[in-house]
Amino acid sequence: MSSENLIEVKDLQMYFPIRTGFMKTTMLKAVDGVNFSIKPGETLGLVGESGCGKTTVGRTLLRLYKPTGGEIYYDGNLITDKNMIEYRPKMQMVFQDPYSSLDPRMTVEEIIGEPLDVHHLYSDKKERRDKILGLMELVGLNAEHATRYVHEFSGGQRQRIGIARALSVEPKFIVCDEAVSALDVSIQAQVINMFEELQEKLGVAYLFIAHDLLVVRHISNRIAVMYLGRVVETADADELSDSPIHPYTQSLLSAVPIPDPNIAKNSKRIILEGDVPSPLKMPSGCAFRTRCRYATDQCAKECPQLTDRGGGHMVACWNK
Repeated sequence: MSSENLIEVKDLQMYFPIRTGFMKTTMLKAVDGVNFSIKPGETLGLVGESGCGKTTVGRTLLRLYKPTGGEIYYDGNLITDKNMIEYRPKMQMVFQDPYSSLDPRMTVEEIIGEPLDVHHLYSDKKERRDKILGLMELVGLNAEHATRYVHEFSGGQRQRIGIARALSVEPKFIVCDEAVSALDVSIQAQVINMFEELQEKLGVAYLFIAHDLLVVRHISNRIAVMYLGRVVETADADELSDSPIHPYTQSLLSAVPIPDPNIAKNSKRIILEGDVPSPLKMPSGCAFRTRCRYATDQCAKECPQLTDRGGGHMVACWNK
């Protein structure tokens, strides 16, 4: 069974039990009812402030966390604990921190070759080494780097090693979890351009998790905005940037630096009042209502669902 969507997520939930007292636990709803889809070769950007659940979505999607509820489909097929092993090579992840996600005791060749060993993707040692050197060349590393250890490399080079490791099993979908946030700005541009070139060559789809909206707009076809475990707005990247509807999205975009001083002088910053509610004590109804200038009684009674405002622009808000 195949589908027009490579990845489809339906009502994804990820709750963590948190001890809040003696013999008492409360469920922290890190991800609560998230829905989205990604087409083959497409990039979906996932943005939101720290602690909104972006990384948890990515890790739950790849079953690094076992989801509390919801369904995840790959090419129309439901992924479960029993069949996840066959989807592992097709779905990979590039982690945020290139310093802690690579084993310091292994050489670059061993790191990139490990997935090849696990999934038996070569017939002899020569084919294995050729594949590793080919992957290194693909991400801009030299053959002489193969015998070195990760502490000998810069942050950008380490992230390239992580990308080569993810690509070694020829995946069709990669979760990029803040993959450039730990890098210098000049190196960020190089790595983002490389992601785009790899997508063009290999046809791979990305879930690109980040908090830098300029980076996300540049690389993404569509963008989803998260707030406290829920997606509040989804649209094409240009449409979302030019015509945001949800008050939270408007506030996020108003904080993006504008390089033109004349435009920046006339732009108005939307500053949110109040603090982000604790995920352990979520407000009733819409979670954003405690900071929203448009909040009404209806917002406190019922949580809005994503509705189409035209052209696939989905928004979860009662008053916009």
